[in-house]
Amino acid sequence: MPVLPRSLEIQGEISAIRRDIHAHPELAYEENRTSDIVAAKLAEWGLEVTRGLGKTGLVGTLRKGNSLKSIGLRADMDCLPMDETNDFEHASRNPGRMHACGHDGHTAMLLGAAKVLSEKRDFEGAVHFIFQPAEEGGGGGKAMIDEGLFEKFPCDAVFAIHNKPGLPLGMIATKPGPLLAAADRWDLRIAGKGGHAAHPHLSLDPLIVAANLVLSLQTIVSRNMDPFASSVVTVGFVKGGSAYNVIPTDAHVGGTTRTTTPEARKLIEARIREICEGAAKMYGVSIDVEYRYGYPPTINNAQRAAFAIDVAAGVCGPHGVRDNVQASMGAEDFSYMLEKVPGAMVWLGNGGEDGNGAGLHNSRYDFNDMAIPFGVSFFVNTVERFLGEKSAG
Repeated sequence: MPVLPRSLEIQGEISAIRRDIHAHPELAYEENRTSDIVAAKLAEWGLEVTRGLGKTGLVGTLRKGNSLKSIGLRADMDCLPMDETNDFEHASRNPGRMHACGHDGHTAMLLGAAKVLSEKRDFEGAVHFIFQPAEEGGGGGKAMIDEGLFEKFPCDAVFAIHNKPGLPLGMIATKPGPLLAAADRWDLRIAGKGGHAAHPHLSLDPLIVAANLVLSLQTIVSRNMDPFASSVVTVGFVKGGSAYNVIPTDAHVGGTTRTTTPEARKLIEARIREICEGAAKMYGVSIDVEYRYGYPPTINNAQRAAFAIDVAAGVCGPHGVRDNVQASMGAEDFSYMLEKVPGAMVWLGNGGEDGNGAGLHNSRYDFNDMAIPFGVSFFVNTVERFLGEKSAG
């Protein structure tokens, strides 16, 4: 089954909503206008609307029949804190705010699916359309869960789409297991002894320690991790000193770690602490290590991922799917939902496969409206298959 004819018929309407949201981007937990638009559309189409989960998050529910089976579909609504450099008509009108990750498209596609399903109702059970705030670092998915998302709206499975620049338009890709990485941050604060640059022997130079740490941290991936395990340790900054002829008293090294398994996450944290402990003893300084866990890895349930690929093949054709893509070292807070409910995230091609399109978090990025029918069709077919009388999964 190719894209649904109805998804093509409503493409203009859904694209207009998408462009309106793009022109009025809102940061994490400030998505009031966007949430108002979503709630109004869902109510117009006859869905039950529950607002206020995770502050600006909301859930629209569509029910049919007496079946207790249920499914969740998720989209994120927030933008990034950056300026847009596009000059088209729907470019951001809010300085310092931009939909540079396609959340406007994710929201619009889920609205499109809600509209089509409200018209067809070719399923038995409940569909929960989850519109979450604050994906960009704010943990909006976790906030909704902490406020009872899956207690109030039980789901037997949960699915999400994220657009993928560079993946051909009309293609859907995913994989079982880790699809995206955990994203952690760490700060190493070195306390030494400052002094005159002409008399280094009277000081404990924290910059020498910082330089040693920058190099030593790279041995974690190259020497402690399985070569086939995907992990990244990146130093983002080194701060210290303010004058040419002064050895500073302290220095600050900060960075990020990306891992795709809980085991790798724990190993890298342990090695960072051990390296700092050794460096402190070797150089006679003290090093305070602050390691902060961010989003966990986005791990697709194997059965749900296979189900999603089967649905995608019906939308995009057998040559329009990839079922074993390489995991991305980016991170997603849909991971929190996958920790609670078996499900899967898929990537939807945004085009730009020739390398000329702007990537995510780029000031010239824009979601491709031509991808909307594919996303809407995937969501609709996922629901009808999963909640159908003979549904798989």
